Amino acid sequence: MSDLKGKVAWVTGAGTGIGRAVAVALAKEGVRVALTGRREAPLRETAELIGRDDTILLPLDLTKADQVEKAAATLRDGAGGPDILVNNAGANIPRRYLHQLDSATIEMMVGTNLTAPFLTSVAVLPAMRARGGGLIIQIASMAGKHVSFLSGPAYTAAKTGYVALSATINAEQGIHNIRSTAICPGEVATPILDLRPVPPSAEERARMLQPEDLAEMVLFVARLPDRVCINELLATPTWNRGLAPQAQTVSQLP
Repeated sequence: MSDLKGKVAWVTGAGTGIGRAVAVALAKEGVRVALTGRREAPLRETAELIGRDDTILLPLDLTKADQVEKAAATLRDGAGGPDILVNNAGANIPRRYLHQLDSATIEMMVGTNLTAPFLTSVAVLPAMRARGGGLIIQIASMAGKHVSFLSGPAYTAAKTGYVALSATINAEQGIHNIRSTAICPGEVATPILDLRPVPPSAEERARMLQPEDLAEMVLFVARLPDRVCINELLATPTWNRGLAPQAQTVSQLP
């Protein structure tokens, strides 16, 4: 297993939920963390939880190429990184179905869930190649693997492209010792669930994956020797809400 101490990681969507849990977990392993999100106040809260003087705050709009490139240059020149990029920022909306979508909403959803991680991934590649390698961890979704009514078409289409982006990074950049892992979780108990058309109950959320579970997955991937590329990591709650009704019916058959 690789020692993470002294490495530099850039975590997007680091102000809440999975991103915050990942940033805190990496910092506990001795990683210097750069935090990105649209709003600075939640990033400062995450930095306070980390409790290290060398945490970097990079508030920006990840759909803007100039801002992303400037942040990547700041990390390269000021911190010598990142060694690890964790693309976690994402979004969904309550009115998410085809008859409810308009062009502005579609652009926002694709921009946040696909364009943003595309831009950050491309932005860090030159410095990673120059240093002899690097790791990109893409927090995607099971929506990128299976079509369902749960996530809505804009989110599903963007996450499907996101998983494909990760695969193409491995195809092109593996020769430079750069690897990309698409972590595809099922339902995770984060604030984004409040934007569901029918938000899950507290009891249902308690059965879901938790942000800390995703942080452990990130640590698992990051600790592996750089000769190992985990292309995809799929994880669902043991109690799968989408399948539970059918499973209960089957279990009662004679």
